[in-house]
Amino acid sequence: MTKKSNKHKYRNFNNGEPPNFSGQHLIHNKKLLTDIVKTAKISNKHLVLELGAGKGALTTVLNEKARKVWAIEYDSRFIKKLESLGLQNTIVIQKDILKIKLPREPFVVVSNIPFAITTDIMKMLLNDPKNSIQSAVIIMEKGAAKRFTSKSVKDWYVMAWRMWFDIRIERGISKDHFSPPPRVDTAMVSIVRKKESLISYKYVKTLHSLLAYGLKYSTVPVNDFLRSIFTAPQAKKVRAAIKVAPENTVKSLNEEHWAIICNTMVHYVPPHFWPKK
Repeated sequence: MTKKSNKHKYRNFNNGEPPNFSGQHLIHNKKLLTDIVKTAKISNKHLVLELGAGKGALTTVLNEKARKVWAIEYDSRFIKKLESLGLQNTIVIQKDILKIKLPREPFVVVSNIPFAITTDIMKMLLNDPKNSIQSAVIIMEKGAAKRFTSKSVKDWYVMAWRMWFDIRIERGISKDHFSPPPRVDTAMVSIVRKKESLISYKYVKTLHSLLAYGLKYSTVPVNDFLRSIFTAPQAKKVRAAIKVAPENTVKSLNEEHWAIICNTMVHYVPPHFWPKK
């Protein structure tokens, strides 16, 4: 494709210099790129959002499989390279990753993201379950991947994600597959929207406040925590429903436990007694 015919596919949203995103490591291993797209199960029915397209190595593979690819990149040097590829099914968008508007139609994310903004990207994608993301395969720093999938959850937003999404580590990835090689271990993480949510979307903010309140007191016994929200008889019934010993601490609660607590609270506790974030 000539440069002229590719202009309608390029959107320049950048009026200044690109931010210095440390932790951007480009994948050069072709088999890994193919494996990423295969794991994501991309087909010609999918709209794919790629966050941090770099020089387009992953973009090129996605372009061959997807119906449409939105390749998000901020660095003007990479934008020129992406433009030159002439990818028929790809729209190159020059914008700060964290300032994009997510597609309104159902979409999937397949990305090798800048490690320095991993948590911010995950929050952008998963904090509001009412958006249209269906699934994702993301290459990220392994420490972050473990934090997002650990049985012991410290961050309220990570627990909230689990009400609507299944998150798992698919595999570790060798540092040798990147240029420059990262100093930290990396992993491939998959995200899939649950077929049945544990909490109704209309209670998103209520859940966030409950989790922020509860996990702030993660070492408090479950029985004491429940008594701070429910009456004594209600607390006893909730504890029986979640099948957790009263001496267990709040940090032992999993997503199913929190779903029961939240659903019970919104149905039986007056709103002015609900925890505030």
